[in-house]
Amino acid sequence: MAILPEVKKHYGKLKLLINGEWVDSESSKISGDTNPATGEVIAEFPSATLEEARAAVKSAQQGFEVWSQVPLRERSRMLFDMRHKFEEHFDELCRVLTQDHGRTIGESRGTVRRCIENVESACSAAYGLAARNEHIDSLANGIDMWLTWEPLGVFLIVTPGNIPMHAWSSFVPYALAAGCSVVISPSRQDPVAAEYITRVAMECGLPKGTINLVHGGREINKHILSQPGVQGLGFIGSTAAGQELFELCGKLGKNSSINGNGKNHVVLMPDANLETSVIYLRQGCFGMTGQRCLGSDNVVVIGDIYDEFKEKFVAVTRAMKLGYGLDESVSMGPYTARAGMEKVAAWIDRALGEGAKMVFDGRVNIPQTLTKGYFLGPTILENIDVDMATAKEEAFGAVAGLIRADNLDQVIEWINTKTDLGHSACIMTESGRHARKFAREVNVGNVGINVGVPQPFAFFPLGSKGKSFLGGAKSRMASMRLFLDEKTVTARWI
Repeated sequence: MAILPEVKKHYGKLKLLINGEWVDSESSKISGDTNPATGEVIAEFPSATLEEARAAVKSAQQGFEVWSQVPLRERSRMLFDMRHKFEEHFDELCRVLTQDHGRTIGESRGTVRRCIENVESACSAAYGLAARNEHIDSLANGIDMWLTWEPLGVFLIVTPGNIPMHAWSSFVPYALAAGCSVVISPSRQDPVAAEYITRVAMECGLPKGTINLVHGGREINKHILSQPGVQGLGFIGSTAAGQELFELCGKLGKNSSINGNGKNHVVLMPDANLETSVIYLRQGCFGMTGQRCLGSDNVVVIGDIYDEFKEKFVAVTRAMKLGYGLDESVSMGPYTARAGMEKVAAWIDRALGEGAKMVFDGRVNIPQTLTKGYFLGPTILENIDVDMATAKEEAFGAVAGLIRADNLDQVIEWINTKTDLGHSACIMTESGRHARKFAREVNVGNVGINVGVPQPFAFFPLGSKGKSFLGGAKSRMASMRLFLDEKTVTARWI
């Protein structure tokens, strides 16, 4: 199969987007961004100064004053133009994402398609604003009342290393649809991808200051959020970092939508179709190298299908090909960062130390041609006990831990009580009764039935629960609640 060309070998020193202009930072703190498949530096990026962060907020405030007054139909037209630009640059966006993040080109194509769907969803949300207004004539003698929704202002959007483009699209188009402006703070792991999608978005002719971008990290994020002109935060990342920002939002009285870690389960019932289940599980456990919010690493098997399932699962895992994702024959790419790869390797060692047994070891037999990249193959463990620390804490890598269970009630109890995280859970079954029971009783926000990754479409929220989510509004379509506020008007004319 084809090996696709890189858009650029090196993207130079990345810039900041302030007041509609891509400008050089005056910061002396410069870091390198690497291609995780090769270990080669593909860009340098600055950590913005505090003055530059404040300038981005000021720009966003000025942009909000203009953008919030743009008629709804005109805002929607620009969003439709943004969708067209994403389609026009589809192939480039995919290749940049693969080069900077490490996922396969097929996974990148799926991601960019999701980004486009988010823009489409934001367009529909913009038109839906008119339908959300309520007007009642003669509520009382001579009194009319109506409800309107108004944009709040400037929001900080923090994108993570695992989904730099998808997270961007889960907030930014909806903020624009609502009439808000944004300051984007990309992850330091793959800033090229975040900058590239922002550059493409700006081609649709948005007013200056509507979108701003600064590189930095936690301290810059806190500084931006602390500015009086910033109304709130859209964040996807670790629970630890999210909790810190959530507490800051609480102290400052600001809105937030914060998505954190998960510990997700896939349950195989005795009647599961094993031929298809192992394919779904390969994607759910090992897709995007396991670096996804809704990916799973606890695989719970009920009944006497365990040995047959394990044999089939090992077979499809062994067939996976590691490599640079621009090679279309590759089925799994590298970890986005060396630190992430090392953390997963340590997680595997800890699980073995707790008593887990190795079924398929992804730490060995890495091809010599890949040793400069951040590669660790798919790994399957068994003899996992639900009270092990590694059964409760997210691996955030391509690891599947096999757990035996007696019945569905036992598994639901484990999912609901053994961890305080609640992104997702899936069940593989041919029984409508079991599927319905699971969907109704399991305490997670995203349930899958005969799917490996229960990823909601853009026009649904990411319905996570527990410490997987903090704040007042979920992401994607539901983020319109983050960016808008209600106003009631009571008028007497008689």
